Amino acid sequence: MKVTSSFPAVTALPAAAQAPGACADAWQGLPAIRLRLACGDTALVALQGAQLLSWQAGGEEQLFLSPHAAHDGHTPIRGGIPVCFPQFNQRGPLVKHGFARTLTWQADAAQAEVLAGDGLFLRLKLADTPQTRAVWPHSFETWLEVTLLPGRLDAELVVHNRGDTPLAFTAALHSYLRVADVEQCRLQGLDGLPYWDAVADTHPTQQGDVRFGEELDRVYPRPGKTMELDAPAGGLRISQDAAWSETVVWNPGPALCARLADMPPHGWRQMLCVEAAAIDAPVHVAPGAHWRAAQRLHKL
Repeated sequence: MKVTSSFPAVTALPAAAQAPGACADAWQGLPAIRLRLACGDTALVALQGAQLLSWQAGGEEQLFLSPHAAHDGHTPIRGGIPVCFPQFNQRGPLVKHGFARTLTWQADAAQAEVLAGDGLFLRLKLADTPQTRAVWPHSFETWLEVTLLPGRLDAELVVHNRGDTPLAFTAALHSYLRVADVEQCRLQGLDGLPYWDAVADTHPTQQGDVRFGEELDRVYPRPGKTMELDAPAGGLRISQDAAWSETVVWNPGPALCARLADMPPHGWRQMLCVEAAAIDAPVHVAPGAHWRAAQRLHKL
């Protein structure tokens, strides 16, 4: 998606990050890992929250990161792809969108794997601690597995129940996609699906493509086919594994955006969230079992 707004890309690459491969890096002083392919595509992942902050494909930034995003190491970062776990939004007793997006995950750039066909694979891990068990009494490990391929970014969330009792959670990959002007975009692939309109608290059926302008906050059942974000300067193909039971589409619109301290007043025009989610019914994982689900973004 070609971007013509004044919002800058994440950072200029340091000299050490110019070569293909994975290397330790930083964003606004926070530790991160940068992936770079021989074709020039890059991704930047913060260890806070295992949060993808940047994905550049074909020389263009594909993720929106607010220029006002917090970077104090414990406040949620506005933009990129936050991991919501083990709770989505305020649907439960935990902090909004769960604790995973503010904790430090473990990863090592030296352990990134080179894939055939100019690709890189990186796994980031979060495990339970006394602090997490105090608010969510489960023994778990969760991974975010990032695969960077030419023109494509896959993010897969994996949850392993290490305890001896079942655990239940809700989760999402809260993807902020970067666009030049959201009012000129259309999201295809949801036509005919019923949805919950969280702004109006109604349950209509989608008619045609989804268009944007005012505040929009909707929860759809995950479509059986691939979605496409159609934008004047290019778009994205978006697919989500069947384990994601819902798709959330969100844009704050001008009024709500103006009230968000970590967003510029016109930031709503340059972003659109299309989220892979499992939220209407909790996911249950048996002792010793794993659950996994990916979202795949493919530049058109």
